[in-house]
Amino acid sequence: MQYNSFVFLGLFFVLVLLAYYIAPLKARWCVLLGASIVYYLISGHWLIVIVAGTALVVYGAARRIDRISTEAKAKRKQLPKEERKAFKQQVARKKKHVLAAACIFCIGLLLFLKYFNFVGGNINHIFETVGWAGRIPFLKLFLPLGISFYSMSAVSYLADVYWEKYPAEKNYLKMLLFLTFFPVVVEGPISRFDQLGHQLFEGHRFDYQKFTYGAQRIIWGLFKKVVIADRLNMFVSVIFNGSENYGGAAVFFAIIGYTVQLYTDFSGCIDIAAGCAQMLGIDLASNFEQPFFSRNVNEFWRRWHITLGAWLRDYIFYPISLSKFFQKISKGARKHMNEYYAQTIPPMVALFAVWFICGLWHGAEWKYIVYGLYYYAIMVVGMLAEPLFHKVCTALHINRSGKGFGVFQLIRTLVFVNIGMLIFNAKTLTVAGSMFVSLFEPAKWTSFAFVKDVALNHYDYILLILCTALVLIVDICKEKGICMRDRIAAMHFPARTAIYIGAIVCVAIFGAYGPGYGAVDFIYAQF
Repeated sequence: MQYNSFVFLGLFFVLVLLAYYIAPLKARWCVLLGASIVYYLISGHWLIVIVAGTALVVYGAARRIDRISTEAKAKRKQLPKEERKAFKQQVARKKKHVLAAACIFCIGLLLFLKYFNFVGGNINHIFETVGWAGRIPFLKLFLPLGISFYSMSAVSYLADVYWEKYPAEKNYLKMLLFLTFFPVVVEGPISRFDQLGHQLFEGHRFDYQKFTYGAQRIIWGLFKKVVIADRLNMFVSVIFNGSENYGGAAVFFAIIGYTVQLYTDFSGCIDIAAGCAQMLGIDLASNFEQPFFSRNVNEFWRRWHITLGAWLRDYIFYPISLSKFFQKISKGARKHMNEYYAQTIPPMVALFAVWFICGLWHGAEWKYIVYGLYYYAIMVVGMLAEPLFHKVCTALHINRSGKGFGVFQLIRTLVFVNIGMLIFNAKTLTVAGSMFVSLFEPAKWTSFAFVKDVALNHYDYILLILCTALVLIVDICKEKGICMRDRIAAMHFPARTAIYIGAIVCVAIFGAYGPGYGAVDFIYAQF
């Protein structure tokens, strides 16, 4: 059941809204739980059993960690001072064992279901290369809906309870709701328990402003998804799927087209999800912040899929880079190299883990791993070259904070990002390489015959340009601190209503659906 379908928005979600605001305030979380279970049963069928099992393991492990901490605090006060340190270490080991077991279960299940055949296929290839007869069987495995997203939410919850950021949830059904909340289960954002949990459980009274703002965001998300992203797919898919027949201009526009498609598809889905949640009185974490205004790839990934980046930062990067082991290495390195490079060693190692995991998280293919390591290479080169780059800019009197240099940084970042999108969307790494090479073959820039191979007419191209420009204008306004939602909400009722009706009509008329258009799933739903 797609978020942009009539069944979801016109039937399912309307019934959820009615049931939620009719139910008693204290029981409204039960409505959300029931709706989430129904949604999962419709979309993921019997695989909800795996989610329910994961929730039970997470619930039990967190309660156990919490109990160990509570009992230890009471006992520690009764011990002599000389015994407290050893006792603290003993308690930490117990908690670590429980945390490790639960995380191994959650991540192990994800790895098995999502990556078993990928790993097995690569091992079989090695066996064939060396002439071994052994073979790992191919298993027909089914992925529970949103497993990549709820697994990361589960791990973050367990880690936070372990670090005693908040106590463990005492109600299993509430934990199940946190992991299966229907607006976020498909594409996120990746939720933190302390940010989302209390909002789900406390119940919300009807708030007109939140309700209308949520409706605004749903319409805006639908506009980006069905008018822009799904229409662009008709162009992008033709070029990427038949890349051997195209080159030069076709590949160039297809790469840019895919970048716009992925942005409008993913952010559109997040807008619909956040809008649905807001109409229920719930605020989800922000997942996009005008990423194409970034001056470097580091900033781009702080603005793109923000919750994934924050999760990797908090639960992978910091634990590795700030560990005692790597701090000792950094301290030892200061004896043999300057301060700057000695300090970069822990971040470089941690970044490798971050980007390897980030790439692998996106899919069980080598292209996704290379996609992650591509960004790792850019960041590491940037870190290592920074002292030299600073000297060059100083010698040439280049103002790195000036507007001209800022424009250069924006263009440079866009180039890096679009190359990354080529790796991400190409069928294989070999195909990505061929498409990249074709960009530098002048002969392949002379023909625009590819336009006729695409099931789009000149009206579609004009519409795409205008609508993409509108998205760009809105993002520029956001970047400058101008909130269009507030301005629309402040308008008089007739003007405000006319904009809402116009937006709905625009989506209804210009949406890429019906005869000649194929239904397109949300891109990130597959991850």
